[in-house]
Amino acid sequence: MNAQPQASVDASSGPAVNEAQALSPAASLFHSLSDPARLAILRHLAAGEHRVVDLTAHLGLAQSTVSAHLACLRDCGLVTSRPQGRASMFSLATAPHLMELLGAAERLLAETGDAVDLCPTYGSTARRQARAD
Repeated sequence: MNAQPQASVDASSGPAVNEAQALSPAASLFHSLSDPARLAILRHLAAGEHRVVDLTAHLGLAQSTVSAHLACLRDCGLVTSRPQGRASMFSLATAPHLMELLGAAERLLAETGDAVDLCPTYGSTARRQARAD
């Protein structure tokens, strides 16, 4: 069975809308939040501005890794940067909305327990297996 996105038709609203296409930006947002290192970076930026070197030291990640994640988050509009001398200071671009979303995610995780992390497709075991391949 080949599941293709279907256009939904609502006679009261006019032309057909491809729901999968309409939800693509939301899927991209959640994909940008799908890496534990990016979530850790966002958590630290919630406390205030940080330089790459500060995040590197605190998270124990390579400078290139932190920089790549910050670039992803900046490209997605979730963080901003400003120059300070030879360094850049990074901060959350939309702190209230992002904190609201992450809070909602924590509440949902509290309700679902370990079900999401045990998911054979997206859970932690699946991520470890994908990195090993």
